[in-house]
Order: sequence, then C-alpha cells, then structure tokens
Amino acid sequence: MNLHRKGRAALVLALVAVVGMAFRVSWNALRDIAGAVGADETAAMLYPFVVDGLMALALIATLVLADRDRTFALRVLGAYTVASLVLNYVHGLVPELHGRTVDWGRLADWNPANWALVLLATSLPVGSIYFGSDLVAKVLHHRPTPIPAASANAEECTETERKRSTADLPVSTPAPITANAAALPRPVAVGFVKSTLPAKPLPQVDPAPVAPIERRAVAAESTRPRRATGRVPAVAKSSRPKRTPDQLLAEAREATADWPDAKVTAEGIRRAVRTSPVNARALRDTLRAERAGAAA
Repeated sequence: MNLHRKGRAALVLALVAVVGMAFRVSWNALRDIAGAVGADETAAMLYPFVVDGLMALALIATLVLADRDRTFALRVLGAYTVASLVLNYVHGLVPELHGRTVDWGRLADWNPANWALVLLATSLPVGSIYFGSDLVAKVLHHRPTPIPAASANAEECTETERKRSTADLPVSTPAPITANAAALPRPVAVGFVKSTLPAKPLPQVDPAPVAPIERRAVAAESTRPRRATGRVPAVAKSSRPKRTPDQLLAEAREATADWPDAKVTAEGIRRAVRTSPVNARALRDTLRAERAGAAA
C-alpha cells in the first residue's frame, strides 16, 4: 500500500515539474504577444498566467469532475492549448516580437490574419474569467458517487472464497432417527470425506405402543328399495291424450283460420296446438298447400 501511494505521489510531482518547465518555455512568447497587442509591462508579465494557468486549472477539473462536466473541462483545456500553440507559433515566425520592435497591434502582414490573431490574443483573458469561474463552480458543487460497501469488498471476498478449502466447509449433520425410521436400512454415504472416529452404535429404540382403533357404531342401511331415477314415472307424464294427425290438422286449421300467410310458420303452429317441432313443420306445409290450392 505504501509503494502504491509513493508511486502516485511521484507521478504527480513529475507532472508538476513538466508543467512548470513548459510554462517557463512559453513565458517569453506570451509576454511578447501581450506587449504587441497593447498591454503594459505589468499586464504582459501576468498574461502567461491567464492562458497557461487556465490550462492547469482545466486539467485539475478533468481529474475531479465526471460525465458532462468532465467533457466541458476537456474542451476548455483543448481550446486554450490550441490558442497557446498558435500564439507561440506566431512568436516564432515574427522576429520583431523578440526585441519588441514590432508596430503596436501588428502580428501579421496580411490584414485578415492580423485581425484574427489580435482578436485571439485579446479574448483569452476574458475567456479565462468566464471558463475559470465556471470550472471552479462545477468542482465546488461536485458530489462524488459513494462506492457501496459490497463493491468495495468484492475483491477481498472473492479472494477469500478462492482460498477456502473444501475441508473448511460445514459437515452435514445426520437427521435424528425416529421410531418409524429405525427399522429401515441405513443409507450408505458416498464420497470422499475426512477421516473421523467411528461412531458409537446407537441402542435400538423399541417402537411406541399404538392404541387399538376404536370401533364406532354405524347406522344400518335401509332395506326399503329405492325408486328408480332414470325413468319418469307414469304419474308424472302428461295427462293429455295422444292425438292423431287428423286431430292435429283440425286444431291447426281452427287456430290459423284468421292468420295471414306470413304468420303461418312452424313455430307459431307449434305454440298454438302444443305439439312437437316435427309435427309443426308437417302441419305448416299442409296448411300452406291448402291455402295455395284455395287461392288457385
């Protein structure tokens, strides 16, 4: 654990040293650019802190923030890195900047390029105020997600389970022998187990006395023969005498004498004379045939 912490500390110190040396190398270029766009001597000395200092702040923010805030910090870091690179490149192309003999506000011979470079150099301090304040606010309001205890100890638990031998597993305890199970043959254990002392023989348990079953009086069955339920008795049948086809036809003629032809149906005849559907259809056909012959 100490070596792990020392390695992290050494890495952070190496990063600080590299950033410090890079800041010193870029110092002259940014100072001369600031003087060329109208900054006084004090402002030109502070100008490198505005550009490279915000780069360092954005780098720290990327290590703290997460998700969208981290992406925003990376974009700020990339934008100011490109701006510092452009200004250092212009400082290397214009020798007059080294001796501060260049005309005030003149960084390139071509006017559009000169206007773009002056706008870039003068907008970096304003951007540092805006982006720096936003990054600091995001860092102060950032709440790291707590790591659950189960996840933190997952590696340790996994390692413990791997090192655990089969001898440490709990041995299953045999179930107690009851009176009914005493007479059954004992099962034979199969498998490889640790050598143990032979178990002492258990005394045979006598079966518990069982009380005799008491006989209870049961009511005798009735000797009266039961009435058959599959057939309907003759008394329950209808008392209406069976009618002949001629009688049914006469009743149907009388019932349908004043009916129109459309009303003469099998269902209507069946309800009127109270007969079966088969007889009702036959009566309907007969009555319609009689009416058709009479109309002809």
